[in-house]
Amino acid sequence: MNLPHAEAGNRIGLFGGSFNPPHSGHQLVAQTAMQRLGLDQVWWLVTPGNPLKDHGNLAPLERRIELVSAIASHPRMKVTAYEAVLGTSYTASTLAGILHRRPGVSFCWIMGADNLAGFHRWQNWRDIVETVPIAVVNRPGASLSPLFAPMAQVYSRARVPENEAGLLMRCPAPAWVFLHAPLDPTSSTVLRREAGQR
Repeated sequence: MNLPHAEAGNRIGLFGGSFNPPHSGHQLVAQTAMQRLGLDQVWWLVTPGNPLKDHGNLAPLERRIELVSAIASHPRMKVTAYEAVLGTSYTASTLAGILHRRPGVSFCWIMGADNLAGFHRWQNWRDIVETVPIAVVNRPGASLSPLFAPMAQVYSRARVPENEAGLLMRCPAPAWVFLHAPLDPTSSTVLRREAGQR
């Protein structure tokens, strides 16, 4: 539940989600961002519950932390459910809490492109974009999101060219980059459906 340790000057990617369950596609997003952005750490933020998703099939938080810890096996990947401590499921509030507690650390937000299309429905989404740089990693069926998503259109001038992704962490927000990666078709929705059929 605690925030992982970080040194002043560290570059840390925050990768939030329900991870219900976590899978190889999540792992690929985290690894892609860590490598392409030159991050010192990636913190997987396991949320108590996504406000935009049905909680009917949501596994207990402790179980999801366990599963994420197994998949986030890289030594520079850390797992926390710090939102439960903050008492929020909203990313804007989470960012404010983390930045307050870790001054001197550079953060970015990491997300799969499948979240980009609906990003404008997140609470205070503009505050998120204007607080930390954002790395969007492509996911199957979402490779055109940067062209059509409201966030991408509103902040089109803040987009960093992919070949300059390594500079993202030096850019003041708003700044975002779209990263192409091998496409992993694994989906939490499909995994839950298959588990229900067994």
